Amino acid sequence: MSETWHASTDVLVIGGGPAASWAAIHAREAGAEVTLVDKGYCGTSGATAPSGTGVWYVAPEAEARASAKAAREALGGHLADHYWMDRVLDQTYTNMNRLAVEGRYPFPVDLATGEQLRTGVQGPEYMRRMRAWLQRIGVRIHDHSPALELLVDDAGAVRGAAGHQRQLDRDYRITAGAVVLASGGCAFLSGALGTNVDTGDGALMAAEVGARFSGMEFSNAYAIVPKGSTITKTAYYGYATFFGEDGRVLEDAGSTRGRSVIARTLVREKVFAQLDRADATVQAQMRLGQPNFFLQFDRRGIDPFTQRFEIDLLAEGTVRGTGGLDVVDDDCATTVPGLFAAGDAATRERICGGFTGGGSHNAAWAMSSGSWAGAGAARYARSVSRGGEVAGAGRVGLRPSGSGSLTATEVVTAAQQELIPFEKNYLRHGDRLRPALARLDELWSAAAQELGGATGDERVRARQAAAITAVGRLMYRSTLSRTETRGMSKRADHPGTDPAQHHHVVSGGLDAPWIGTADARNSGLAVAS
Repeated sequence: MSETWHASTDVLVIGGGPAASWAAIHAREAGAEVTLVDKGYCGTSGATAPSGTGVWYVAPEAEARASAKAAREALGGHLADHYWMDRVLDQTYTNMNRLAVEGRYPFPVDLATGEQLRTGVQGPEYMRRMRAWLQRIGVRIHDHSPALELLVDDAGAVRGAAGHQRQLDRDYRITAGAVVLASGGCAFLSGALGTNVDTGDGALMAAEVGARFSGMEFSNAYAIVPKGSTITKTAYYGYATFFGEDGRVLEDAGSTRGRSVIARTLVREKVFAQLDRADATVQAQMRLGQPNFFLQFDRRGIDPFTQRFEIDLLAEGTVRGTGGLDVVDDDCATTVPGLFAAGDAATRERICGGFTGGGSHNAAWAMSSGSWAGAGAARYARSVSRGGEVAGAGRVGLRPSGSGSLTATEVVTAAQQELIPFEKNYLRHGDRLRPALARLDELWSAAAQELGGATGDERVRARQAAAITAVGRLMYRSTLSRTETRGMSKRADHPGTDPAQHHHVVSGGLDAPWIGTADARNSGLAVAS
């Protein structure tokens, strides 16, 4: 392994998806020197890059905006905040228009009006254009350079990050005036398309410096997929009829509570689907909008519109869930000085409440929160002194207290056994959650002593394993503290909604995790332990 590479910058962006890209653009436009480090290749890694997605793009018309905000309020348990919804709608509208002009994105044109259709993007082209935009404005991009730990000064402020450059086989240490965590969510290495880099690394690093999280109980998103597939496009199953193993139609499986019906059925038998509710026009639109969705069927010789195919549920965790780092001001600053959060690394409760934002809301949040975090980080970096010593905050997976004999594969396998089965994480009941959490706590203690790696790649995998475990522990603690059913977090042992629990559940800590609540009427900023 080569000697550690040292560098400095005004703003360090960790991540390479939409949130990271928009953060880098706005930090650069605010006059900051910007360095971006991505775990993969900026422009092709992450959940957005391989897929098409809708975007919560709504013209600034009062009736249209009101309808857009009302659409998911009840589903989200009335935890969303209209102030943040308005901000995201405004910023998304601006950014999508900028993407068309400065980003040179080729939006399709409505033949009837001659206007561009800016309500969605094709991920591969979107991210290709974003990378080119970053390069044009002078953002320094380091691909295949996962961050492993944050750097902090004597006062506890975040001052950069250290990591490993895989292709150069060397460690790096980048000091900065501020850091934007846009590293994505955590899908527990379930195999969902584009989520192999989404292992909660940013959450682990943030927890190590004392950052607060919010809504971690709303992190149990599961997507419908053809059995054995990685391609998650659940919206298309709105045109499906679902069948049990004996051919009977599964009533309500296509409704808003349909995945619960499917999950309960999958526990005891196979489930099949057929996209038989899409007419010829819709079928053509679906193929045009998501060609990779149909590639899996074409290769197998299946016509999903006329033939039944077996399905499964694939965990997407916080990638399609809602929980993440809490944000404490309009700049998406966290509770730790110098650290900002954006995209799936941050909570999306502000606009989605406790229900998944799906593709459109999450896409809008990524570009909006990224914009605010980047500009805010640039302002913060200008306001602070950059001298003094800094130290790495990472521990589990990097600096084991024991022999380091536990492997990342062993930890991931053990964590997945508690986090991926939908009879534990989706069909939630305290009698199953408490033992699962106890096993994760035991796993964390063992990892703290014995998980590590000698090489750079081994340390990267060890940190992924530690991150998955850490996210799972915060998720289940938050779930157990919410003794009701609200949004995505449905408790079989607490099936009703409790008006007294109309609050955010906030959390943090690693060796000694803690849980608190925050007023839902105050953007989750006022904490009561």
